[in-house]
Amino acid sequence: MPLSLLNEEQLSAATTKLGHNIVIASAGTGKTSTIVGRIAHLLNSNVAPEEILLLTFTNKAAAEMVGRLSRLFSKEIALKIEAGTFHAVCYRLLKKRTPGILLKQQSELKTLFRSIYEKRDFKKLCRKTLEYSATFLYDTYSFYQNTELELSFADWMATNYPDHDCFCDIYEDISTEYEQMKDSYGYINFNDLLIKTREFLNTDILVNFKEVLIDEYQDTNSLQGSLIDKMNPYSLFCVGDYDQSIYAFNGANINLIGSFSKKFTDAGVFTLKKNYRSTRLILALADRVIQYNDRIYPKELVVVRQDEPKSPVLQAFDELFDQYRAISLHIRRVAENYEDVAVIFRNNSSADGMEASLRELGISCKRRGGNSFFDAKEVKALFDIFSFFVNPKDMMAFIHIFEYAKGIGSATAKDIFEALKNIGRGSVYEGIMRPDVTIKNPFEKRKVNYQLALFDDFEELENGPNFEGLGLDPKILESPILKHPKFNEESAKFFNDFYLLHKRINRVEKPPSMVDAIEESNIYKCIADDLAGKRSLKKDGTVDKEVKERALLSIKRKVMLIRNLSKSYSNNRRFLNAMALGSSELSKGEGVNLLTVHASKGLEFNDVYIMDLMEGRFPNTKLAAKGGSLEEERRLFYVAVTRARNRLWLSYAKEDRVKKIKFKPSLFLYEAGLIKTQGD
Repeated sequence: MPLSLLNEEQLSAATTKLGHNIVIASAGTGKTSTIVGRIAHLLNSNVAPEEILLLTFTNKAAAEMVGRLSRLFSKEIALKIEAGTFHAVCYRLLKKRTPGILLKQQSELKTLFRSIYEKRDFKKLCRKTLEYSATFLYDTYSFYQNTELELSFADWMATNYPDHDCFCDIYEDISTEYEQMKDSYGYINFNDLLIKTREFLNTDILVNFKEVLIDEYQDTNSLQGSLIDKMNPYSLFCVGDYDQSIYAFNGANINLIGSFSKKFTDAGVFTLKKNYRSTRLILALADRVIQYNDRIYPKELVVVRQDEPKSPVLQAFDELFDQYRAISLHIRRVAENYEDVAVIFRNNSSADGMEASLRELGISCKRRGGNSFFDAKEVKALFDIFSFFVNPKDMMAFIHIFEYAKGIGSATAKDIFEALKNIGRGSVYEGIMRPDVTIKNPFEKRKVNYQLALFDDFEELENGPNFEGLGLDPKILESPILKHPKFNEESAKFFNDFYLLHKRINRVEKPPSMVDAIEESNIYKCIADDLAGKRSLKKDGTVDKEVKERALLSIKRKVMLIRNLSKSYSNNRRFLNAMALGSSELSKGEGVNLLTVHASKGLEFNDVYIMDLMEGRFPNTKLAAKGGSLEEERRLFYVAVTRARNRLWLSYAKEDRVKKIKFKPSLFLYEAGLIKTQGD
């Protein structure tokens, strides 16, 4: 039994009575063991596994806990526990109500949002203020959904961005049309998973959990908090650490953990103080700095390890690249296992020089917390093609694909999609494969709106271009779609290749076969060639053929990885949804771990290097001034330091000679007692 292995603090928390309970679990104090112990206690107390909901920050964490429970009880019992991230659990609950939901990542829907945004004419509303970009507005709207529970988007924007008061109504109008468009095509994103689950709770989705357990409670946002409130479980067991709340930029509401005992006056508050991970000197350094933040829950770490510790080392360098080179040489000299070494940084810009220095010395490394594999344009393009052929109603996938057609932008691609529905009698598939050629102008003429630009007029289509002699399929050549004035010879061929691929894989059911067909198609070869060409341009505008070949090889390797991932799935839709849910947790490569502080959360390593500890970089004063806080930057430093088990090196540079910037040491080095004054 795991309960026999818990210390007194962990056991007290794990076996407490049902009700409202919060466990303050400092770094390295065994919160996972406590949660597993708690669930074991519930099962031993005759709580059915179906009555237990476990919410974690990553699906990997949930799988680890369920795996431990399956070894203690049985796999059959453990798998009956509803476990996963907020998004994964809500996805499963929603599938019971609407099996055909089409999940889209937040980034995928930016194009749809932008196509709606681009139709607006902001100058008619205000000539003195420059409107926010579509990308910024999209991200702001997503943040609003995660953090605001009462105000409308217009009122929230007016409160938080008063200089844009003249645009707030149009901003809300864009968001409203965006939501309507998503609903009409059956799209949902990660925010919608939570919002729609909250809407359907206590109606036609039966949710009857006796206890809800929440891991990393300090990173819960207001939307997630409102979902738990709507569930109103009989018992709530939350585990977190106020000092490790580092996701305010993503909407995390630190007040949820800070006010737990005020909200629930009957709450049991437990504290795990025994640290099993780090040496006493590493913990002492972390504690000296975090003490500068206000104490919400009093706590004091107790070091369990009794081995003789090595003191953390501070290294100062004259120049940035001296720092990167020295760290790389030091790793090569002292590291026993590259996999157990982490270089942690506050900003992604710090990682490029570090990665280059390591690779120059032949040291393998992998980056996490930077650009995801799934963010690569060639990967997105392949999944867009895949998604459209699985679901021809997927307008967003269609738009993304046709942005690669010469002369076709997102707004025009959206118009083409709607026109294909018109000539396909409501079906885009029919519009591509069997168009109604009697419809001379399939493009709808929209009503004039004060927000819309005047270019939204298609009268000139009657005299569309002629594409005879290009070798197009007769079905495409006679299609009314080609009458759009934006079509040129290249984009017409692109549409023809799209039709031919559709014709080939319309009935393909196995994901690996779909991936193969897409890779071999002219349309994907066109996209790959376009991307490789852009990545190999020289300053004079010509293409470096050798660089382009390497770029094409890199694209081919990514496709091979996707094909390998697809082999585990027999159903195309399941494969797509699995990739959407799990893409953020996929990592690849081996060697030294290059990590942002956020990506390092929950991990631990024998050797840790924290670099670029200069004012402006760490703490990141710009982000702190834009809605963050020095307190959160300090919590980030605390998280970075407590990733180290045995040895810790901290470093800073005095100058960036390329950008001609002088640096001062980080405030945190002064607070840690490693420098006498901030000017050192």
